[in-house]
Amino acid sequence: MSDPHDTNTDPNIDSKTDPQTEGVEPEVDVTLTDEELIALCKERVCVLCAEKEEADEERLRSLAEMDNFKKRLHREQEDFRKYAAESVLADLLPILDNLDLALAHAGDDPACQNIIVGVDMTRKVFLDTLRNHGLTPLGEVGEPFNPEIHEAVGEDVRVDMEPGLVSSLHQRGYMLRERLLRPARVAVSKSA
Repeated sequence: MSDPHDTNTDPNIDSKTDPQTEGVEPEVDVTLTDEELIALCKERVCVLCAEKEEADEERLRSLAEMDNFKKRLHREQEDFRKYAAESVLADLLPILDNLDLALAHAGDDPACQNIIVGVDMTRKVFLDTLRNHGLTPLGEVGEPFNPEIHEAVGEDVRVDMEPGLVSSLHQRGYMLRERLLRPARVAVSKSA
């Protein structure tokens, strides 16, 4: 009887007939580059597999969602930077209104002329500073009425104006870049 631990080293015995190695292919040392391995996998593994197609679609959807998220986040950050000062500028508008009222109701008294010049200069410097931050005044007498930037507070019968024009300005409006901060309150001309 032979020892079960004894390995057969006889070259005359065919290893294909050995019951332990039957059906097992001999090991072959194959080395592939990364590119060859990827190409082989693409050719051989799940070429027409539904799971692969689903995984590819899911991957593309995820990439598209991530790209959209990045774009939206970038837009929101830009809007935040553009309009971060909106509430502060809106709080400063009554100061500008009061300077406009002071100039509108200034009399022709020669003793007050220096004060009027000072108020006018202060208003101009203040308005220039606000313009540097993106503020634009709206509402001029004679321009066409636009409900997107004007708020009609009344109508005036004017024979010297075409209907639908701003006939008087009650309170100036302002835009902050492309966004309406406050509409101009105006009266609109109408025919007799």
